[in-house]
Amino acid sequence: MQSYQEFLDLSVGFPQEGFEIIDDELYFHDLNLMEMIETYGTPLRFTYLPIISKKIQQAKLLFKRAIVNNNYRGSYKYCYCTKSSHFRHVVEEALKNNIHLETSSAFDMPVIDNLEKKGIVNKDITVICNGFKTYQYKQYIIDMLHDGFSNIIPVLDNKEEFNLYDDELDIACNLGIRIAAEEQPDSQFYTSRLGIRMEDVIDFYNSKIASNPNFKVKLLHFFINSGISDTPYYWNELEKYVTLYCKFKKINPELDTLDIGGGMPFKDSLVFDFDYEYMVNEIVKRIKEICSEHDVVEPDIITEFGKYTVAEASGILYKVLGRKQQNDRERWLMLDGSFITNLPDVWALNQKYILLPVNNWDAEYERVNLGGITCDGQDYYNQEAHMNSVFMPKTRKVQYLGFFHTGAYQEVLSGYGGIHHCLLPSPKHVIIRRNRDETFNFEVFGEEQNSKQVLKILGYSS
Repeated sequence: MQSYQEFLDLSVGFPQEGFEIIDDELYFHDLNLMEMIETYGTPLRFTYLPIISKKIQQAKLLFKRAIVNNNYRGSYKYCYCTKSSHFRHVVEEALKNNIHLETSSAFDMPVIDNLEKKGIVNKDITVICNGFKTYQYKQYIIDMLHDGFSNIIPVLDNKEEFNLYDDELDIACNLGIRIAAEEQPDSQFYTSRLGIRMEDVIDFYNSKIASNPNFKVKLLHFFINSGISDTPYYWNELEKYVTLYCKFKKINPELDTLDIGGGMPFKDSLVFDFDYEYMVNEIVKRIKEICSEHDVVEPDIITEFGKYTVAEASGILYKVLGRKQQNDRERWLMLDGSFITNLPDVWALNQKYILLPVNNWDAEYERVNLGGITCDGQDYYNQEAHMNSVFMPKTRKVQYLGFFHTGAYQEVLSGYGGIHHCLLPSPKHVIIRRNRDETFNFEVFGEEQNSKQVLKILGYSS
């Protein structure tokens, strides 16, 4: 019978970029995963920071090429969507690449203030402030504008949001307006809950903002909920919003920026097939064509890539604690962690990630189900993105496996450092950097939670 390695190669083609097998063991971007397991144990969450910079530089280069190829007269600005991962090591790695930030809630603002006080950013950084804003969020924005953060751009999510800025700001402020996008055909709603109705945007500007000398609407923002995809829905929505930009520009010459949001996909399976170069070029090309049709100069383009920026930098490693044959057909591998608490998108959204064994690649393969260690019936993983099943090496030896490209949202959604289902602890988290001599630098960012920490949160100890 074929080995697991032969089976995977025939199924999807392997090795692939970022993954290779050396002496029957899996390496991730030259990282020896078995050595990491032997050093730090499992379950183990890890973040390999150089991937973040690599992804940012890839996108910046693609937009640069597209702008040149299409003789596009606008510029491109990369903003990192902080809600994908707020951790300091992630944000600081991203900021090494001369980028800007997009925020979604009040506590984002003290993060930026902290980064400025430590010299990581300057007060001229562009900050796109999105979201339906609480009073606290708006007050942070106002305070930071008064403190000299001149390129903070509050993006109006509703008409009433403008009132507080109008009352409390006596300095110049650039504004954005978010368009309430139409949802996908299979959505439960017709229109996004976020943003101002498309047909109200220009009237709102004329009645509330146009005559106010302190405010300029510089940016029009939309987010298409399908993400960036080569589909009729995406292109139709893009055309609608660029057309609105052109109409708005003619009555508001100060408007010069189109924020097309995020939604750039990341590699979430071994059969991932997305032509980044084509899509970026096509976006730039179509924006230019629509503007030409309306005799309007092309806008500067902003993107807010989150998952794309950070997802592929992280993974989580597990040990198989036991094997259970529950009937003639169903074999379970029980892991020393939980999908519900470690990878909540698996449980909540049926998200798939790249799943690979760490060792025993020369062994035969078998069909299995993966079981999390909680007592919840939904704590399992039994399908991959490219097939309706999961296969792992068939062996009696100690088995380790990993889920890869898990770096977006999972730590925050799982309540990092807090209370988890069945009181499972947060796993140890290791940050990995690469030195100039190509060696690796490992830092334990967080130890595995212990029972004293959990009991204290629950109120059992002072």
